[in-house]
Amino acid sequence: MLPGLEAAELPADAIEVGRIADAWGIKGWFKVLPYSADPEALFSSKHWFLLPAEKGAKTFTGVAQLAIKEAKVHSDTVVASAHEVDDRTAAEALRGARIFVARSSFPSAEKDEYYWVDLIGLDVVNREGVALGTVRELLSTGAQTVLVLAYAQDGKPQERMIPFVSVYIDEVDLPGRRILVDWQADF
Repeated sequence: MLPGLEAAELPADAIEVGRIADAWGIKGWFKVLPYSADPEALFSSKHWFLLPAEKGAKTFTGVAQLAIKEAKVHSDTVVASAHEVDDRTAAEALRGARIFVARSSFPSAEKDEYYWVDLIGLDVVNREGVALGTVRELLSTGAQTVLVLAYAQDGKPQERMIPFVSVYIDEVDLPGRRILVDWQADF
């Protein structure tokens, strides 16, 4: 563990939301590369959990917890400061660290808005009750988001894509873990 960093356990609902790219300035600030175009989870949580970089130099082991003083948008990225990181050298030691935030600390989504992480794994069924697959991932095409479903046909893994727009999405039932769509299996 790095000096000044507190060892911690990763919360059961931890979601990876970005990584630390590099030090920023001389007062311990660091540059963050968020995994979302709208990094509200980084701004809403006052405690970030760090795991070492998957590749490259590992400057610490285990899980570290940072108490965030401030996080803000700067240019095309996010910069942040933490109570435990007070100079450039300490910030450089965090380079490559993966940032996790407890899902419970995410801001509440508005009506008919969903976090992608909450949609992954949901079963998708059409109006006729035909199971179309399970959400494996989501893609942003610029104009819209697309659900990428995984399903099997004749024992072989297949993929199906459905635009995540109100014309095709009838209902998202998060507690029931399913999405009802106006889509046919042969589309």
